[in-house]
Amino acid sequence: MKKGNIRVLGIFAVLAFMLAFVVPVNAFEIGARGYYWFPDFSAEVRVDNSSVVGTSINAEDDLGIGNESYPSVEVFGGIGSHHISLMYTKADYSGEKTISKPITFMGQTFATSTPVQSDLDLTMIDLEYQYDLLDMENLLAGFSLGVIGKVKYLDGEVRLRSSLYDKTETFSIPIPMVGVGAHIGILADILEARAKVTGIGYSGSIFYEALADISLTPFPFIDIHAGYKIMKLDVDDVSDIYVDIEFQGPYVGLTVSF
Repeated sequence: MKKGNIRVLGIFAVLAFMLAFVVPVNAFEIGARGYYWFPDFSAEVRVDNSSVVGTSINAEDDLGIGNESYPSVEVFGGIGSHHISLMYTKADYSGEKTISKPITFMGQTFATSTPVQSDLDLTMIDLEYQYDLLDMENLLAGFSLGVIGKVKYLDGEVRLRSSLYDKTETFSIPIPMVGVGAHIGILADILEARAKVTGIGYSGSIFYEALADISLTPFPFIDIHAGYKIMKLDVDDVSDIYVDIEFQGPYVGLTVSF
């Protein structure tokens, strides 16, 4: 993890720890959540170099990059209708293939029939705030609906290498997003469902993320989750990089909260 990422996580942890001593217990929630995601992955990548236009590369077909599964870690806190969370995700993809067409990447052309190794590494840090517009905890087993403001910080690296060339390009993007979140109690405090949708589009780029899951509380302070998540990152010309990535698939999770 980069030093900047560690610093952000540390600041959030310190603030949450301090709040635990100044906010009444019945108004405060704090916890941590771990996910393991099994997404199907697809990506189109193009990297230019000044006036040299790169090749549009299909990660699976052209480079042999396949699906991977990986964890996310989230810490969160809440006071009344206010909720804040910080999530960290690291996704690393790699492939190796003898390419069937010439590929121009960062101004360098990898010839047809060249064995090429490739890497696509993504680090995502999500800082999210939700305000509950509607909170009806006494209706059935509980229902709430809120608005979400979110910043996703995306740090990426794309690398192609052969026996002759080794080219790497990096990019970093802070992505502001807005959306809505809903929570439904199904069976008292034992079975619950939630859904979230956030997104934004500007300057030819589109970003959106959606998830829905059901959680079971077999013991106090412990929730077990199962759900489905979709994420699309369509980046248009950031530092000569064009990336269209989509993830979608099931996940499982475990939450400890107080």
